[in-house]
Amino acid sequence: MNQLQGKTKVDLVIRHAAEALTCKGEGMAELGVIKDAWIAVKDGRIAGVGTEREGSDSIDLDNASQLDASGKVVAPGFVDSHTHLVFNGTRVEEYAAKLAGDDKKKLEELGITTGPNRTIELTRHASEEELFQQSKKRMMNMLNYGMTTIESKSGYGLTTESEIKILEVGRRLDRETPVDVYNTFLGAHGFPESVTKEEYLRIIIEEMIPEVGERKLAEFCDAWCDDGYFTAEESEQILEAGLKYGMKPKLHADAYSYIGGSDLAVKMNMVSVDHLNYTPVEVMEKLAESKVTGVLMPALDFAVGHKKPFDARKMLDLGMNIALATDLCPACYTESMQFVINLACKLYKFTVEEAIKAATYGGACALDLDDRGVIAEGKVADLQIWSIPSYVHIAYELGTNIVETVLKDGEVVVDHAEIQ
Repeated sequence: MNQLQGKTKVDLVIRHAAEALTCKGEGMAELGVIKDAWIAVKDGRIAGVGTEREGSDSIDLDNASQLDASGKVVAPGFVDSHTHLVFNGTRVEEYAAKLAGDDKKKLEELGITTGPNRTIELTRHASEEELFQQSKKRMMNMLNYGMTTIESKSGYGLTTESEIKILEVGRRLDRETPVDVYNTFLGAHGFPESVTKEEYLRIIIEEMIPEVGERKLAEFCDAWCDDGYFTAEESEQILEAGLKYGMKPKLHADAYSYIGGSDLAVKMNMVSVDHLNYTPVEVMEKLAESKVTGVLMPALDFAVGHKKPFDARKMLDLGMNIALATDLCPACYTESMQFVINLACKLYKFTVEEAIKAATYGGACALDLDDRGVIAEGKVADLQIWSIPSYVHIAYELGTNIVETVLKDGEVVVDHAEIQ
C-alpha cells in the first residue's frame, strides 16, 4: 500500500470511498480492495492511494479539489482492447431478420447487402467527417459507461484509400475527445471481391502496410487467421511486414476453426490473441506460459449465437492473462463494458473479481500499456466512480449504468452525480 511522505500538495483527492479497486496483485482474481479509501491526483497521475486515515495524515488538502465517494466504489477506467469503432451505418435489418428466423436471402432479394460486405460498402462511400461523427457518438457513449482507453481497428475498407481513411478517423478521435484511442491496422480482415486472395495479400504487404507505417497511423497490426480467411503462414507474413514499420502484432484467431493462429501468437510473442473459441488446451497452456494476453468477447458470442463459446474458465484456471473487450462492431453493437462483465460472469464462469480485472488491467496488457488499468502511484489517473456500495453489484445489476463520475488524466470528464 502506497503512502505519501509528509504533507504533499496535490490537485485532487477522492475521499471516503467504500472500496477502491487497485487491480494490483498476482493472478486475475486479485483486485487489491482498499476499504474507506482515498486516492490523490497530481498533474494527471495518481500521487497516492491508501486508507482515509493514511491520506488525512499525508495530504495537504488546502488547495486540492475534493470528490466525496462515500458509499461508492472507485475503479480504474475500463480499457477496451478490441473494437471496430469506425464504421458507417448498421446491419440492423440483417440482425432483425435473423432474430425472426428469416432467411437473409430475402434481404438480398430486396437489394440489401448482408454480412461484412454491407459494412464495407457503406464505409467506403462515407466521408471522413461522416465516419468521425458516427464514431464519436459511439465513443462518447462508451466514455459514459466508464471507458477511458479504446483500441480501434480498421478493416471495413479493404482498399488502401479506405483503410487509411478509417485510421485517420481514429487519430482524430484520439486528438479531439477525452478518450485515448489506439489504432490497429486490420487490412487483413477479409478479402475484397474485386481481386484474388493472392493479389490482395500482396497489396496488404507491399502497399497498405508501408503507407500506414510511413504515416504512423497505427500502433498495432492484426490479421484474421481462420478457415476462409488467412492461414497462419499468411498471417505471419502480414504481421512480420507490420513489425518492420513498428506495428506490434495482434491476431484474430481460432474464432471458427483451429488452424494454428494461437500457436503463431506464442511463436511471435504477440501483444494479444483474440477470440479463441477453438483453441486446444495444450495451446492455452503455451499462452499461459508465454504471457500472451487472450482477449475474450462474450458479447460477440452472445450476439451471433456462436455455436462454440470460448472456454474462459479453463483459460483462467491455467493461468492465462485475460482481457475482456466489447468487440463493438456492426455484428456486436454494444458500447457497455458493464454488459460484457454481466455476460462474462453469468454465462462464462468468471468471478466478479476476474471480470473486473480483465476489463481494466487485462485490457491494458492487451494494448501493451503499463501506465493504466490499475490504481497505483505514478499511473495515469484514469478513474471511475461507481454509485454502488460494493463492487459485486456490477455483475448483479443488469442493464444499468453504475458509473457516476469518470476522470481522464485526473480531470472530471463525466459527471452523472446530479441525476443519480
